[in-house]
Amino acid sequence: MVAAPFALAITDKLTPEAVASALGTVIRPPIIWLHFQDCTGCTETLLRPSQPDLGELILNVISLEYHETLMAGSGRQAEQALTEAVQRYSGKYVCVVEGSIPTKDNGIYMKLAGRPAMQVLEDVGGKAAAIIAIGSCASWGGIPSADPAPTGAVGVADLLPNKAIVNLPGCPPNPYTLLGVVLQFASSGTLPELDHERRPKFAYDRDIHEHCPRRAHFDAGRFVKQFGDEGHREGWCLYEMGCKGPDTHAGCSTRHFNEIPDVWPIGIGAPCIGCTEKSIAFRVPMFQVVQIHTTAEPPTTYAPIVAPQGKVSPVASGLVGLAAGALAGAGYVASRKFSNIPDDDRVPGSTPAQGKDSTNEP
Repeated sequence: MVAAPFALAITDKLTPEAVASALGTVIRPPIIWLHFQDCTGCTETLLRPSQPDLGELILNVISLEYHETLMAGSGRQAEQALTEAVQRYSGKYVCVVEGSIPTKDNGIYMKLAGRPAMQVLEDVGGKAAAIIAIGSCASWGGIPSADPAPTGAVGVADLLPNKAIVNLPGCPPNPYTLLGVVLQFASSGTLPELDHERRPKFAYDRDIHEHCPRRAHFDAGRFVKQFGDEGHREGWCLYEMGCKGPDTHAGCSTRHFNEIPDVWPIGIGAPCIGCTEKSIAFRVPMFQVVQIHTTAEPPTTYAPIVAPQGKVSPVASGLVGLAAGALAGAGYVASRKFSNIPDDDRVPGSTPAQGKDSTNEP
């Protein structure tokens, strides 16, 4: 697995003060957060981290210049704050985009202050130093782009293909992934290594199946056949229930949500829907089994859970006895080669002579 960047390690510190201290004298990066076609779930997920929590993140780690949900201003005040932030930090701020952008019918399905979302993204995103598309909607269209896609929803990279963009797909993504990207940019001015989908490799370089806690059941051929059956109660593999884990790249199986163990779909007994994958999420039916493209295929035969017991035949007993005798004879012959002294009791496997201390010299 690709190592997490220095910034993500910062989030493992014990206190928010330690996070701020680790950043040293680095200028808090200005953040402009735009909302388009979304459910605000990606913003909601930011309420869950504790290292740092949302308050410390906003006040001590970053400089949040614009965020429709969190800012106190609205209407003209909000628009003025956005305009001033873009002008003041042009070329220096990070633009975080939440939600897909409608493009059909010239973008009339969403407007901000009378401007289509496409125009707002071109203006604000075009002047940003980097763009973070948080969530599946901003990364590639998400739920709004599912067939028949009435608004023509697309992701940020579809409209600004030449910008430095980091996609963090997920519905929602883990908040610590966002913190890792933002804190790396704050500490070094760089972005993490990305895969072909512009996802940071430190969080998306493995499929869920590799680290799934139910993987042993998959390998043993123990699958849930119906919700509520014995296998489901015992925590067996959910692959046959449509789990997309073998074809989904995400860190859900190793970094759970709400900082509580097992708080993620498979952990609570639901199959993964592949929300980080453009070709799967909201396109492949939830309970449809996916084809496995990796080497992690289920075996064609399985060892029995309870092995049948039988009798040992006399022939087998004779063969075992013959083998044991041969080994004993070979051992005796080999032991004679350890010493040229007759009855040397220091030779491995020899029996000390009666009345003779085995620790004494012969």
